[in-house]
Amino acid sequence: MRDRSNTPQALAGALLAAAAGACAPGFALAQSGQATPPRPVVQLPPVVVTGNPLGSQLLDLAAPISVLEGERLRQRIAPTLGETLSGEPGISSSWFGPNASRPVIRGLDGERIRILSNGVANLDASGTSVDHAVSIEPLLVDRIEVVRGPAAILYGTSAVGGVVNVVDNRIATENNPRGVTGAIDTRLGSNDRERALVGKVDLGLEGGLNLHFDAFGRETGNLRIPGFARSARLRATTAPPNGIEPTGTLANSGARSNGGAMGASYVWAQGYLGGSVSTLSSLYGTVQEPDVKIRLDQTRLDLAGERRDLGVFEAVRFKFGRSSYRHAEEDAGVAGTVFRNQGHDLRVEAVHRPIGLLRGVIGFQSTQFNFEASGDEAFLPRTENRTNALFVFEELRWAAWTFQAGGRLEQHRVAAAEDPNFGPADRRTFSTQSGSMGAVYAFSREYALALNFSHTERAPNYQELFANGPHIATNAFEIGNRGFGTEKSNAVDLSLRKREGRLTGSVGVFLNRFSDFIALVPDATFVDPDPVRNLPGLRYTAVPARFKGVEASARVLLVDRPYRLALELRGDVTRAENTQTGEPLPRIAPARFGGGLVFEQAALTARIDALRVQGQDRVAAGELPTDGYTMVNASVGYRVRVPFADLNLFLRGVNLLNQEARNHVSFLKDIAPYGRRGVVVGVRGSF
Repeated sequence: MRDRSNTPQALAGALLAAAAGACAPGFALAQSGQATPPRPVVQLPPVVVTGNPLGSQLLDLAAPISVLEGERLRQRIAPTLGETLSGEPGISSSWFGPNASRPVIRGLDGERIRILSNGVANLDASGTSVDHAVSIEPLLVDRIEVVRGPAAILYGTSAVGGVVNVVDNRIATENNPRGVTGAIDTRLGSNDRERALVGKVDLGLEGGLNLHFDAFGRETGNLRIPGFARSARLRATTAPPNGIEPTGTLANSGARSNGGAMGASYVWAQGYLGGSVSTLSSLYGTVQEPDVKIRLDQTRLDLAGERRDLGVFEAVRFKFGRSSYRHAEEDAGVAGTVFRNQGHDLRVEAVHRPIGLLRGVIGFQSTQFNFEASGDEAFLPRTENRTNALFVFEELRWAAWTFQAGGRLEQHRVAAAEDPNFGPADRRTFSTQSGSMGAVYAFSREYALALNFSHTERAPNYQELFANGPHIATNAFEIGNRGFGTEKSNAVDLSLRKREGRLTGSVGVFLNRFSDFIALVPDATFVDPDPVRNLPGLRYTAVPARFKGVEASARVLLVDRPYRLALELRGDVTRAENTQTGEPLPRIAPARFGGGLVFEQAALTARIDALRVQGQDRVAAGELPTDGYTMVNASVGYRVRVPFADLNLFLRGVNLLNQEARNHVSFLKDIAPYGRRGVVVGVRGSF
């Protein structure tokens, strides 16, 4: 037999298998028997990423991408988008208690992460402050796509850290062949006394008309925690509030939310056209302030359409979203500070016909919104924000190679109104140019190597420019800088992917350098003008910075018959520092590694997962170190057919070791741990 120990396939397999070999006893058992069954070929299903206008398969993209959908998504759903995604390699969450949590990708958060709803901007206030919830209900989501690293070519320079695209079926793009389909989900949780109910119905009528209806309701109480609310380090340095050390329960962490949507579309052979109207309302506690709750309301209008086979274009499509968002911070039931955000996002893409081996898309995007904060704790003036952009994305396939490149030109205008608390009216305009190029080399049927380079220019946002006031969520007085220029960065990603065989997965490294990263850092010279309040100062400052890290995930098929048993492994580490001083940047997630065993047989599925989160002692000024912990979760699911419906029952155990777990990325890590040992039970009926 030919020796393959020095082939590229063998060397690549060794890289992926290094982490899995010691944990895969199934391989050793198979070798010890008299006869070894033939190796099954396991191929990752071709997943079309809708965030890519060319519809490329998942593993053919130069940028690293994750997709959550189906049963995997249902197993991971949490009350917030950030916590739903936080187990993915390279992704953590901002965790401002159980009700407000945005994804944090490779150490970047806030306005550097673009959150989309079906490809258009969500237009809420979650990027402005960590205590503001993302106005998306995970229970209504069909699919979540995450692009790690710079994605500014397709989505705008605010996507320098990555993109999270949340997809639902409110505007159907294809006819429903079954006529009527739907689902009802209900779930109960012990830690926060969660009670949730979700319903969806899709109707496919004659003539190409499709209708969609959905609604949900969710209610939770205060989160139960395994010990003290305040960390041991904080308890050792400061006295408890009101002389009482809170324990056992995270005060003011309950929530109540509801919403729904109606959608309609007309589908014909050459395309579709449709729209939807949705509402979401929520009332939730902020944890930081024991008597303050946020009342959130958003109404959205979405339109979308596509026309295929149109002259020189294979397809022309558009998406439009208009949002009216408001939330009020209520103290003992009385509205105080009120945030409003009203605006729209329009995106048009035209996929041109192949030019030789070249396929591509040209597009236009226009985003406009007015943001306003009023009340005693407003820390921003009223602003008008406009962005117009042209972009191009091209792909060339030749033999085993796939080349991808693109560019984007943007014009930004940020105008602040005159306000006695924030100074005179001001207007800043910026022109930015961003580009990327990458290649994927499939050097065998099983393996591919992907390399991607990006240059991104990001205009400073309204908060970085004009903030000048007390921000209770960060417990500081935030100060912007009206003189900021553009933030520039250069990034590189390299990943090895294995798509077939017993072992599948990927391992990658990344590096992102900023010449003038706009960071919120302590200002030792600041003196609060209100001596009674006496808040510390945090000033937006441009510093040279470097983000680097490693991400890996793998799935090993241990047994294929008569049942299926698989081992899943994952891990990531991110380092970020001010390259001028060598100091760590604040709130960077520590290294994580872990895995899970997955059992599947007919209608039964079960899994147990363990994730080790290391302690974080690489801290910025004003931060306390965070202890490590091991999170063990387990779940079991069973599918059963009843008349007219399929039932999926599940039982999930969380934090089975009852660990005190604190998220270093969170501003509240020293006063708000994760929940204690608990269970979540639910049933989904689909028809």
